[in-house]
Amino acid sequence: MTPGTSPVRLYDTKAQSLRDFVPLDPSNVTVYVCGPTVQSGPHIGHLRGALSFDILRRWLAHRFGRVTFVRNVTDIDDKVLANATASEPWWALAYRMELEFSQAYAAIGIAPPTYEPRATASIPQMQELIARLIEAGHAYAANGDVYFDVRSWAEYGSLTRQSLDAMEPALDADPRGKHDPRDFALWKGAKPDEPESATWASPWGSGRPGWHIECSAMSRRYLGPEFDIHGGGLDLRFPHHENELAQSTAAGDPFARYWVHNGLVTVGDQKMSKSLGNFLLAEDVLRERDPLVVRYALAAAHYRSSLDITASSFDEAETALDRIRVFLERALRTLQDDSDDVRIDAVVPERFAAAMDDDLGVPQALAVLHETVRAGNTALDEGDRAATLAAFADVAIMTGVLGIDPLDPAWHTDSPGAEATALGALVRSLIAQRADARAAKDWAAADRIRDAVAAAGITLEDTNDATHWSIHGR
Repeated sequence: MTPGTSPVRLYDTKAQSLRDFVPLDPSNVTVYVCGPTVQSGPHIGHLRGALSFDILRRWLAHRFGRVTFVRNVTDIDDKVLANATASEPWWALAYRMELEFSQAYAAIGIAPPTYEPRATASIPQMQELIARLIEAGHAYAANGDVYFDVRSWAEYGSLTRQSLDAMEPALDADPRGKHDPRDFALWKGAKPDEPESATWASPWGSGRPGWHIECSAMSRRYLGPEFDIHGGGLDLRFPHHENELAQSTAAGDPFARYWVHNGLVTVGDQKMSKSLGNFLLAEDVLRERDPLVVRYALAAAHYRSSLDITASSFDEAETALDRIRVFLERALRTLQDDSDDVRIDAVVPERFAAAMDDDLGVPQALAVLHETVRAGNTALDEGDRAATLAAFADVAIMTGVLGIDPLDPAWHTDSPGAEATALGALVRSLIAQRADARAAKDWAAADRIRDAVAAAGITLEDTNDATHWSIHGR
């Protein structure tokens, strides 16, 4: 951890309170996040969830250095099989959808995980864990299926603090052999209407794993029997995470030390989901909006809060990013040769760090960022080079930590097209005409050109040796 800093505090869903984060190994923080079930493409809620943990990962890396980050892909599941067709088998569908998720994540700057295991690559580890549970008396085989015996584990329900008798029956498998309707499937016996390619041999007969056992086996395989943080969407707390916790601890593994859950994206205060049909596809949003704007809009609310996404959410994000970008560009022109050194030597401002340390307080951190932008603009207007340089350094590192630096080359990978080239030539011509008018002291003509450019959404900034232009919101 960075010397002299306050502790990082995270809201632990299991404890239902804020806790100081103390990793098992301060030189290597370990995080497991439940990734997508790839039965169809990502919606904006998937992006919000992945982004929440991308920012957490960035901050933990800033504070501790190394973070081993695992995010799985559930590529075998009832929904994947249901969406497969004769022309696209389940495994082909899963791979195609996995690529769509990866592309959408990359588009908004979510870093790839350290490891991204597919469920189908860890079947032996799942079977090993199931065998341990049977041997310990916490699971039983019946009619080709294997179920976890919830009544055998007194701590079942501890994550969500539910009484077993108040729980609804588990609907994840055929109840034909269950001792209790709440018992959940660890292994699902092969069914005649499912493809043979979706079955694996096992001591209990051919079949495939249940959903919950996948993450317990993969987290153990890649992070060990005990790791620091288990994350995922709030909707995964029950039954998925409750069942993970039960089966892993019943098998003798300490499992996750902290549980972190992100809030959901809503539409009209209703959870966005594929089953409700009220979702915004990531592909559609990214086609219409700048990916950096999407990232900012999804990150601006606290990660645990519900986020009601509207068109104004993206408009506000675009305006906020424009303020940051314009300041950075103005400061760069003023500072010139000092800019590279500033980016290397800058230190995160204390108030920003305090906000991020306090359960990843991104809204408060953004407030510090924008206050710094305003102070930097004032320094530029007053010709205070030292204050400008300090503000530039702070803004650069804060936007870098959050992954929202509008000057980062990662956001500008496309070469200018013909339209952009033509626009640039036209604006430069108007700037030249305005300069001629000002030289001739034809102030009325100069003002008309400036007003016409502004009406087209273009801002002109005059400096001592040149006039610079930019598009509002870019």
